[in-house]
Amino acid sequence: MTEEIIIAGFGGQGVLSMGKIMAYSGIMQDMEVSWMPSYGPEMRGGTANVMVILSDERISSPILRSFDTAIILNQQSLDKFEQAVKPGGTLIYDGNGITRHPERTDIDIYRIDATEEATKMESSKTFNMIVLGGYLKIKSVLKMENVLTGLKKSLPERYHHLIPMNKKALSRGMEIIQKTMQENHS
Repeated sequence: MTEEIIIAGFGGQGVLSMGKIMAYSGIMQDMEVSWMPSYGPEMRGGTANVMVILSDERISSPILRSFDTAIILNQQSLDKFEQAVKPGGTLIYDGNGITRHPERTDIDIYRIDATEEATKMESSKTFNMIVLGGYLKIKSVLKMENVLTGLKKSLPERYHHLIPMNKKALSRGMEIIQKTMQENHS
């Protein structure tokens, strides 16, 4: 089993930390792991993405051109990575600010309105955990207890009081993710 993932969005959305939590979780499950971040010099507000590979065999290269799963958090990332999802793969996206929705019919597409949900929860910082919760519901690659340990490991200790809220956000993401209906245009 190998799961090749791209997480892409704006800097400040928690893209890199979401990837780091996934990588830590994979390590705790004795998986081979690759975590490769990429971000523009502007950081907050600039584009950021991270490639994560979780595998039960050796990873030959951390550089990927196509992905089993794309987690897309803004329009620019959707434009850039929609075509990079392997046929039969999965695309998860947050609908906030999306003007052109995913159009492919050969992949599974899920929408998660994490921005809206984080606002309802009165914590914009839980956005990425809502998205991660949605991913965990669809792809059972990582065990929840390992994700929570990964979260604890990646959060500085002064933020550990936020772990219960993040746990709630993971659960909420699992509840609100929706598969979109694509019409087959072939």
